[in-house]
Amino acid sequence: MDYSFGPPNFFRDTFPYSLPPLAHFEPTPVPRARPENIWITDTTFRDGQQSRAPYAVDQIVRLFELLARLGGPKGMIRQTEFFLYTRKDREAVERCQELALPFPEITGWIRATMADYALVRAAGLRETGILCSISDYHIFKKLGSTRERVLAGYLEVIDAALADGVLPRVHIEDSTRADIPGVVIPFVREVMEHGRQAGVQVKVRYPDTMGVGIADPHAALPRGIPRLSHALRTEAGVPSEALEFHGQNDLGAIVPNAVSAWLYGTSSNNGTLLGIGERSGNTPIEALAFWLVGITGETHGMDLTAISDIADYYRSIGETVDQRLPFVGDNFNVTRAGIHADGMIKDEEIYNPFDTTKLLNRPPGVAITDKSGAAGLLMWMQKHRPADAAGLDKRDPRVLRVLDLVMREYDDGRVIAIADEEVHGMVDEAFRAPVPA
Repeated sequence: MDYSFGPPNFFRDTFPYSLPPLAHFEPTPVPRARPENIWITDTTFRDGQQSRAPYAVDQIVRLFELLARLGGPKGMIRQTEFFLYTRKDREAVERCQELALPFPEITGWIRATMADYALVRAAGLRETGILCSISDYHIFKKLGSTRERVLAGYLEVIDAALADGVLPRVHIEDSTRADIPGVVIPFVREVMEHGRQAGVQVKVRYPDTMGVGIADPHAALPRGIPRLSHALRTEAGVPSEALEFHGQNDLGAIVPNAVSAWLYGTSSNNGTLLGIGERSGNTPIEALAFWLVGITGETHGMDLTAISDIADYYRSIGETVDQRLPFVGDNFNVTRAGIHADGMIKDEEIYNPFDTTKLLNRPPGVAITDKSGAAGLLMWMQKHRPADAAGLDKRDPRVLRVLDLVMREYDDGRVIAIADEEVHGMVDEAFRAPVPA
């Protein structure tokens, strides 16, 4: 295979290091090419464990069950990957295997060494991810080697898996900072050819390891996710169903990048529960689930209410769930603004993007602050005190008395929201007073 085995290319016009990564664009966009079938894969128990205290085995088993419920009987969360290095890792694999759930399929993850591959053999897995770092940042700076030696080592492990009937899932790490025409395309072509000779469709994951991807179809290589997806399909010969994107969130573009991977030819999107992962995190599976529905127009049997139960389970094991996180944060569908609450009272669809009660088992809520106004208080009462709120509007004297009690709190220097228990007390006090004739 004709590789470019020259000096390292660090793309200093794009990655000057003294500045944020610089964006470059091509005059012609790549064509959209959404596959007929798209799905999600999980790395909660692999990449997700690299940024937190390791999960206990029982926790892994419970989260695995919740992943299966979320993905539904059609396996929209198709696979999940596990470390195999420790006794605890292997016990977690065995415990999840014992559940005999059809989805997600349990796969391994290893570095591209024969010693690591022996762990896959011992575990008896049908498929494993194989880390094949592909950028010159990794080949020259991390591994201290050359393209020729490193790529030959990768192929040795890939061939060992193929010889054993194990499906390799080749992770071309840091592909968005790599030499796409000189290294990535010829290497992936060779991997595809080795798979064809073995009668196996090898899979390719292209990680945006530093989160530098750009979702625009005009964005140039190596950063353009649409252009990279297009090149891997049309130039390297990877069919959509064998292509997988893995995002990181360093520059805050993780969900647009993941969605663009689907739209431009990649069937599989890899993420973690709550986006927990290395540095700024991975693509949140809960976001992928909702975008999959939005793109395809159906739920495919996914149980989206599992997302709320997943968030609650994380809270129960001591994980801090950022209150601002979409879908799972405490403030996701809670308003503090009186003008928003006024709209929600008239029709929750005005300020709620979808039926959160039906799809997430999370009715919209309101938190009481000095910005809530009478409308916010009435909305709070409709949820927490429906009998008292029946027939009232925001101009009712009792609602206005509660508002007066709230504003006194802030006039006295309060700066935080008022807890529900306190609001109950204020309502009790206001409703004890006689209504003016």
